[in-house]
Amino acid sequence: MGPLVVVMGVSGSGKSTVGALVAERLGVVFVDGDALHPAANVAKMASGIPLTDADREPWLDAVGLTLAEAAADGLVLACSALKRVYRDRIRSHAPATLFAELDGTEQELAARMVRPGHFMPPSLLASQLATLQPLQDDEPGLRLSIAETPDALAATIADRARAEFR
Repeated sequence: MGPLVVVMGVSGSGKSTVGALVAERLGVVFVDGDALHPAANVAKMASGIPLTDADREPWLDAVGLTLAEAAADGLVLACSALKRVYRDRIRSHAPATLFAELDGTEQELAARMVRPGHFMPPSLLASQLATLQPLQDDEPGLRLSIAETPDALAATIADRARAEFR
Protein backbone atom coordinates (compact mmCIF):
# COMPACT_ATOMS: atom_id res chain seq x y z
CA MET A 1 0.00 0.00 0.00
CA GLY A 2 1.27 3.46 -0.90
CA PRO A 3 0.90 6.58 1.22
CA LEU A 4 -2.52 8.26 1.16
CA VAL A 5 -2.27 11.87 2.30
CA VAL A 6 -4.85 14.66 2.35
CA VAL A 7 -3.34 18.12 2.75
CA MET A 8 -6.22 20.03 4.31
CA GLY A 9 -7.17 23.50 5.47
CA VAL A 10 -9.15 26.53 4.48
CA SER A 11 -8.73 28.31 1.19
CA GLY A 12 -5.42 30.15 1.01
CA SER A 13 -3.60 27.80 3.38
CA GLY A 14 -1.38 26.44 0.62
CA LYS A 15 -2.91 22.98 0.23
CA SER A 16 -2.17 22.69 -3.48
CA THR A 17 1.36 24.07 -3.30
CA VAL A 18 2.35 21.94 -0.31
CA GLY A 19 0.45 18.90 -1.59
CA ALA A 20 2.31 18.94 -4.91
CA LEU A 21 5.63 19.15 -3.04
CA VAL A 22 4.67 16.25 -0.75
CA ALA A 23 3.69 14.13 -3.75
CA GLU A 24 7.01 14.91 -5.42
CA ARG A 25 8.94 13.89 -2.27
CA LEU A 26 6.95 10.65 -1.98
CA GLY A 27 7.05 9.85 -5.69
CA VAL A 28 3.28 9.61 -6.01
CA VAL A 29 0.56 11.40 -7.96
CA PHE A 30 -0.94 14.68 -6.73
CA VAL A 31 -4.62 15.53 -7.22
CA ASP A 32 -6.16 18.90 -6.42
CA GLY A 33 -9.52 18.13 -4.83
CA ASP A 34 -10.99 21.27 -6.39
CA ALA A 35 -10.93 19.40 -9.71
CA LEU A 36 -13.33 16.83 -8.23
CA HIS A 37 -16.07 19.37 -7.39
CA PRO A 38 -19.24 19.16 -9.45
CA ALA A 39 -19.67 22.19 -11.74
CA ALA A 40 -22.62 23.39 -9.64
CA ASN A 41 -20.37 23.62 -6.56
CA VAL A 42 -17.74 25.64 -8.42
CA ALA A 43 -20.40 28.01 -9.76
CA LYS A 44 -21.88 28.45 -6.30
CA MET A 45 -18.51 29.25 -4.71
CA ALA A 46 -17.51 31.55 -7.57
CA SER A 47 -20.71 33.49 -6.87
CA GLY A 48 -19.63 33.92 -3.24
CA ILE A 49 -22.15 31.44 -1.85
CA PRO A 50 -20.79 28.98 0.74
CA LEU A 51 -21.43 25.29 0.10
CA THR A 52 -23.81 23.37 2.34
CA ASP A 53 -23.05 19.95 3.75
CA ALA A 54 -25.43 18.48 1.16
CA ASP A 55 -23.46 20.23 -1.61
CA ARG A 56 -20.24 18.73 -0.29
CA GLU A 57 -21.39 15.10 0.04
CA PRO A 58 -20.87 13.99 -3.60
CA TRP A 59 -17.53 15.81 -3.65
CA LEU A 60 -16.35 14.16 -0.42
CA ASP A 61 -17.33 10.77 -1.84
CA ALA A 62 -15.32 11.55 -4.99
CA VAL A 63 -12.33 12.51 -2.83
CA GLY A 64 -12.58 9.30 -0.79
CA LEU A 65 -13.04 7.11 -3.85
CA THR A 66 -10.09 8.77 -5.61
CA LEU A 67 -7.90 7.97 -2.61
CA ALA A 68 -9.22 4.41 -2.36
CA GLU A 69 -8.57 3.76 -6.06
CA ALA A 70 -4.96 4.91 -5.60
CA ALA A 71 -4.26 2.90 -2.44
CA ALA A 72 -1.85 0.48 -4.12
CA ASP A 73 0.43 3.21 -5.47
CA GLY A 74 -0.27 6.09 -3.07
CA LEU A 75 -1.67 9.57 -3.62
CA VAL A 76 -1.51 13.07 -2.19
CA LEU A 77 -4.72 15.06 -2.48
CA ALA A 78 -5.48 18.68 -1.54
CA CYS A 79 -8.92 18.99 0.07
CA SER A 80 -10.33 21.44 2.59
CA ALA A 81 -11.84 18.64 4.75
CA LEU A 82 -12.99 21.32 7.18
CA LYS A 83 -15.22 19.25 9.48
CA ARG A 84 -14.62 16.00 11.32
CA VAL A 85 -17.70 14.51 9.60
CA TYR A 86 -16.15 15.34 6.20
CA ARG A 87 -12.91 13.61 7.13
CA ASP A 88 -14.89 10.64 8.45
CA ARG A 89 -16.73 10.44 5.12
CA ILE A 90 -13.43 10.44 3.23
CA ARG A 91 -12.04 7.77 5.59
CA SER A 92 -15.15 5.64 5.01
CA HIS A 93 -13.73 5.07 1.52
CA ALA A 94 -10.00 5.23 2.34
CA PRO A 95 -9.53 4.37 6.03
CA ALA A 96 -5.72 4.63 6.03
CA THR A 97 -5.68 8.28 4.95
CA LEU A 98 -3.31 10.59 6.83
CA PHE A 99 -4.50 14.20 7.16
CA ALA A 100 -2.05 17.13 7.24
CA GLU A 101 -3.79 20.32 8.38
CA LEU A 102 -2.26 23.64 7.33
CA ASP A 103 -3.15 26.24 9.94
CA GLY A 104 -2.74 30.01 9.88
CA THR A 105 -4.17 33.23 11.21
CA GLU A 106 -7.02 34.93 9.38
CA GLN A 107 -4.62 37.70 8.33
CA GLU A 108 -2.08 35.23 6.89
CA LEU A 109 -4.80 33.37 5.02
CA ALA A 110 -6.51 36.49 3.65
CA ALA A 111 -3.19 37.76 2.26
CA ARG A 112 -2.77 34.49 0.34
CA MET A 113 -6.27 34.41 -1.14
CA VAL A 114 -5.58 36.95 -3.86
CA ARG A 115 -5.06 34.39 -6.63
CA PRO A 116 -5.84 35.37 -10.21
CA GLY A 117 -8.15 32.91 -11.91
CA HIS A 118 -9.15 30.98 -8.76
CA PHE A 119 -12.88 30.49 -8.25
CA MET A 120 -12.83 30.92 -4.44
CA PRO A 121 -13.36 34.58 -3.53
CA PRO A 122 -11.70 35.99 -0.39
CA SER A 123 -15.18 36.81 0.92
CA LEU A 124 -15.72 33.11 1.72
CA LEU A 125 -12.73 32.88 4.10
CA ALA A 126 -14.81 33.83 7.15
CA SER A 127 -17.37 31.08 6.43
CA GLN A 128 -14.58 28.53 6.00
CA LEU A 129 -12.95 29.54 9.29
CA ALA A 130 -16.34 29.33 11.02
CA THR A 131 -16.82 25.81 9.61
CA LEU A 132 -13.30 24.56 10.37
CA GLN A 133 -12.98 21.86 13.01
CA PRO A 134 -9.25 21.30 13.56
CA LEU A 135 -7.92 17.75 13.55
CA GLN A 136 -8.66 15.99 16.80
CA ASP A 137 -6.22 13.88 18.80
CA ASP A 138 -7.87 10.62 17.75
CA GLU A 139 -7.61 11.44 14.02
CA PRO A 140 -4.61 10.21 12.04
CA GLY A 141 -2.73 13.34 11.12
CA LEU A 142 -0.69 16.35 12.02
CA ARG A 143 -1.30 20.07 12.27
CA LEU A 144 1.28 22.51 10.90
CA SER A 145 1.67 26.28 10.82
CA ILE A 146 1.69 28.00 7.43
CA ALA A 147 4.37 30.30 8.87
CA GLU A 148 6.78 27.55 7.78
CA THR A 149 7.96 27.44 4.17
CA PRO A 150 6.14 25.13 1.76
CA ASP A 151 9.32 23.04 1.43
CA ALA A 152 9.62 22.64 5.21
CA LEU A 153 5.94 21.71 5.49
CA ALA A 154 6.26 19.18 2.66
CA ALA A 155 9.33 17.61 4.27
CA THR A 156 7.55 17.19 7.61
CA ILE A 157 4.43 15.70 5.98
CA ALA A 158 6.42 13.36 3.73
CA ASP A 159 8.49 12.12 6.69
CA ARG A 160 5.32 11.39 8.67
CA ALA A 161 3.73 9.64 5.68
CA ARG A 162 6.81 7.45 5.20
CA ALA A 163 6.67 6.48 8.88
CA GLU A 164 2.93 5.71 8.71
CA PHE A 165 3.00 3.72 5.46
CA ARG A 166 6.03 1.45 5.90
